[in-house]
Amino acid sequence: MKRIVIIFFLFLNLLAQEKQEKITIGTGIYSQTQPYKGVQELLLPSPIIFFDNSIFYMRWTRVGLYFLGEKEENYAWAFSLTVMPRTYGYSTQDIEGMQERKSSWEGGLSFSGKLKNSYIEIMLLTDILDRSDTYVIKTDIGYEFKIANFTFYPSLNITYQSSSFTNYYYGVEKTEIMNNRVHYIANSGYQLGVQTYIEYPITQKFSTFINLKVDKLSNEAQNSPLVNDKYIYSGLLSFIYTFHY
Repeated sequence: MKRIVIIFFLFLNLLAQEKQEKITIGTGIYSQTQPYKGVQELLLPSPIIFFDNSIFYMRWTRVGLYFLGEKEENYAWAFSLTVMPRTYGYSTQDIEGMQERKSSWEGGLSFSGKLKNSYIEIMLLTDILDRSDTYVIKTDIGYEFKIANFTFYPSLNITYQSSSFTNYYYGVEKTEIMNNRVHYIANSGYQLGVQTYIEYPITQKFSTFINLKVDKLSNEAQNSPLVNDKYIYSGLLSFIYTFHY
């Protein structure tokens, strides 16, 4: 495993040398609350990599490959194939009588556009591990600005979740009914979120990197008998190192 990691970073190093690119690496702690009754929040170590050479990109724990686009000084647009983790779900021990709902990886098509400091991204994603027959359409609209030495990247997120998605994570099958839990079938819905990335330089190459996000569950998810909180709160506290070639 260590050899694979070393080879991977050497590969990024070679790409950066050839294209005169920037690479950011780091590590931190990621936290995410769970809206389910009695289910504890997630607390996970998280690697951080930011790299983009206009062919291949990595953004935190998300990776992608461009296949069409244009990049100029003041604007850019691109289509890419992308993969990212989905950190939802619970185990059979978390909720009595319920079958496990697994976290997974989502992949699909992404369109991104940038005009000066504003950006938009639209992603059509499906469960590539085939743990559930689900898909989502996610739209992010954001803006980058600076205050003193702080750089902020606030954005608005709108996610369409298919009925198969909401049923998998918030539905209750007939075999899972209990005295305090009824059968529940959820329809599709929209989840709204706001988030920001915050970067503050410690030295020329080291910085603190923070992510704060709040998601409001769709009405279909909120009405589930499994749910007792209509919001999901998540955050990342990390340190990153940036180098140029």
